[in-house]
Amino acid sequence: MSFDVIDKKLLKYLQEDSKQTNKELSNKLNLSVTAVYERIRKLEREGFIGKYVALVNKKLVNKDFVAFCHVKLTRHSQDYVMKFEKEVTSLSEVLECYHLSGDYDYLLKVMVQDMNSFREFMVNKLTSINHIGSTHSMFVINEVKHTTAISL
Repeated sequence: MSFDVIDKKLLKYLQEDSKQTNKELSNKLNLSVTAVYERIRKLEREGFIGKYVALVNKKLVNKDFVAFCHVKLTRHSQDYVMKFEKEVTSLSEVLECYHLSGDYDYLLKVMVQDMNSFREFMVNKLTSINHIGSTHSMFVINEVKHTTAISL
């Protein structure tokens, strides 16, 4: 697939606001509505666009306590890794989970209501997962930058 400057601009606009109409996008890109429609479908088919989502205001849904948790497993066998990953993906409080190199094995982004909810999450959910050797948590004081847009 050819991926040109117009595709990059289109993705930029869609990342800013995916509810823009094809007419609005066509005016910004100086293309016909049909051309915009076809480009969007092509980007979807080729996997450049995975899905469309609504970004929820975490304060309004009482989930504005954000913590990052480092997790170290007791062993690094395939079995331990696979079990941990399967269990952690089922925890609704965990928004993101990354397998890392370095001192810790995983980094989790956790979002809950408050410190008490975080403690309950740690005690009753996260540390109940087998094979966790240690954890280290950090709490967000202020969100300086947050974006979902990928620079193209």
